[in-house]
Amino acid sequence: MPAEIRDAILAAAESLRRLAGDAAAVETIEAIAERSVAALAAGRRILLCGNGGSAADAQHWAAELVGRFHYDRPGLPAIALTTDSSILTAIGNDYGYDRVFARQVEALGQPGDLLYALSTSGRSPGILAALRAARERGMGTIGFTGAGGGAMPELCDLCLRVPAEATPRIQEAHEVAGHLICELIERRLFPQAG
Repeated sequence: MPAEIRDAILAAAESLRRLAGDAAAVETIEAIAERSVAALAAGRRILLCGNGGSAADAQHWAAELVGRFHYDRPGLPAIALTTDSSILTAIGNDYGYDRVFARQVEALGQPGDLLYALSTSGRSPGILAALRAARERGMGTIGFTGAGGGAMPELCDLCLRVPAEATPRIQEAHEVAGHLICELIERRLFPQAG
């Protein structure tokens, strides 16, 4: 068992090493942070969505922005579209699960807002529908996916494609990227607080 545990840790570390060595991915992380800073500074919001573990990441990043990351500063407007069970079940029941995020984007999204959409495969019908809805509303679209990317890159202004194939490795890299983005946003918007 200890060998299996070490192997899993090393596989996660190797995935992060590949991410760090991928110049396009590093540039994309920086561009996402810059786009987010510009939107937030202009009074816009960030909406976030994902399924399963990606839903947890969406909620986690929203909490980092609304609450705080490293230090006390004003809260930032971020909404995880994964948290209201009444909304999710009503939309799922009335329109189908593939519409649970798109319908919320249609209701809450405004031109200039950003949608962070997470899908390790890049093929989730509900995530793709949310990206299409965001584009129709004049929102910026930011994707987080794996090496394959699925259909997400063509629907995103910026798309972080983690150089990994296995879902757990992709999710681990997304978590690191999300933390980096939250840290960069906080540092750039509130340099005096640090």
